[in-house]
Amino acid sequence: MTALLSLVLAIGGGALVMRLARLEGRLLSLAAPLAFGALVLILWEVLVRGYAVPMVLLPAPSAIAARIAASAPVLWADFTQTFLKAVLAGYALGCGAGFLLAILADRVPFLRRGLLPIGNLAAALPVVGIAPIAVMWFGFDWHSKAAVVVAMTIFPMLVNTTAGLAAASAMERDLLRGYAATRTQTLLKLQLPAALPFIFTALKVNAPLALIGAIVAEFFGSPTVGMGFRIATEAARLALDMVWAEIIVAALAGSAFYGAVALAGRAATFWHPSNRT
Repeated sequence: MTALLSLVLAIGGGALVMRLARLEGRLLSLAAPLAFGALVLILWEVLVRGYAVPMVLLPAPSAIAARIAASAPVLWADFTQTFLKAVLAGYALGCGAGFLLAILADRVPFLRRGLLPIGNLAAALPVVGIAPIAVMWFGFDWHSKAAVVVAMTIFPMLVNTTAGLAAASAMERDLLRGYAATRTQTLLKLQLPAALPFIFTALKVNAPLALIGAIVAEFFGSPTVGMGFRIATEAARLALDMVWAEIIVAALAGSAFYGAVALAGRAATFWHPSNRT
């Protein structure tokens, strides 16, 4: 019976999602992903309830929702510790430092040839190797997690901004040189506008990367609060509903953060061909 109900829901829901996907308009275009998400949750609930899947394997969406409602103060404290402190501080410092280093590297060719290979190498460093070192250097509070976020976000910003600053054509540079523009004027009026799409690409890449880095860093030492700390401790207690509640909060926070950066990038680079729809 459960299998038949799941099949009917999958076929009927899939047909509805395909129909909604054909709708045009900014608001109507949201109907398809919302319907698809609702379909996934319904199928998840039906399968877990129908086959009596144990909580320690996969809790039902209704159980996760109940846990979120019952543990809202704890989830908010974890969100504040991980996202509002570690992620935002590390993201701002890492992206800002990468941007400034890129401007410096653009001015000094020696630094550009030296920093970019180091940046590509450092970007491949595993967070599980950086996190314990950061904890030993900066302690167990959110400062060490922010340091991990800085290490993870600085080099994507450096590499993308450096490529963006070099994107202006030689003809455009020669034109400004012909008007006796200074290097600062060339940077502000030509290079930075041309680099904006590259900069916002790095910002969008770094948005979920920063949250992942902070959560993983909390596995290696944290005060008794934080998303990563809660996931690790509750998983050890087999309280999978709380683990999934933290995952849902982290996913919503990461998606909202990415969406805000994407909207800001779209507003700042409205002139770029990729935004002409």
